[in-house]
Amino acid sequence: NPSTTIRFSLPEGEKTNLRVYNLLGQEVAELINADLPAGNHVVEFDAKSLSSGVYFYRLSTSGFSTTKKMILIR
Repeated sequence: NPSTTIRFSLPEGEKTNLRVYNLLGQEVAELINADLPAGNHVVEFDAKSLSSGVYFYRLSTSGFSTTKKMILIR
């Protein structure tokens, strides 16, 4: 099943970006580009159009940014 759940929490409401990149640094999906309220958030990522491999997702707000790795196996 080529899907995953990404969970994160925001301490305050703010503009949030969540994007997925391949190993070459090319953006393959933009999951969120919106103002979100404070609290817990869940995003479902369906990767059925992507090939197997290593991908990174980057969560960014005005004061915070983190990048995590995920592996897609078909």
